[in-house]
Amino acid sequence: MLTAKADFLSKIEGLQTGADAYITKPFEKAELVVRLKKILELQEKLQRYYGDEVYDQNQASTSTVAVEDALVIKIRSHILLQLNNSELSVATIAEELHLSHYQLYRKLRALTGKTLSQFIRSVRLQKAMELIKHSDLNISEIAYEVGFNDPNYFTRVFKQEYGKVPGSIRDH
Repeated sequence: MLTAKADFLSKIEGLQTGADAYITKPFEKAELVVRLKKILELQEKLQRYYGDEVYDQNQASTSTVAVEDALVIKIRSHILLQLNNSELSVATIAEELHLSHYQLYRKLRALTGKTLSQFIRSVRLQKAMELIKHSDLNISEIAYEVGFNDPNYFTRVFKQEYGKVPGSIRDH
């Protein structure tokens, strides 16, 4: 937030309403550049945190669970509750979370670098990986269990995500 209001209460109010930074006029160009750089670094860090690794909400300490964590946990919980529902859609999740499609897309994209459809698929594939490693279900049963209607499609997207077909994971 860039503003002429320089008093302490205005700064606190601006930060509480969601501003990532509060810069008063007149401002130094160097300060603005550094703050923007740090905000972008934080966004990249959040995307790596939520996007690249299997996010386990049980591993997050209470001190690290922020508003962002709460949203991702809530979305992930909705997906897991309806995991075998192949008709699970962006509209359904947006409605359950009382957010517009655009808000949900924008927030999740900023946090994870993924669209909601990509995030749903990622959660499904993470659960499939867990089932492959720890259950006796065959690959087709796992595909249906995690919400894929076509085991061949499941195998293709699994290979895209993990670089290996599901059967090769179980063989190890």
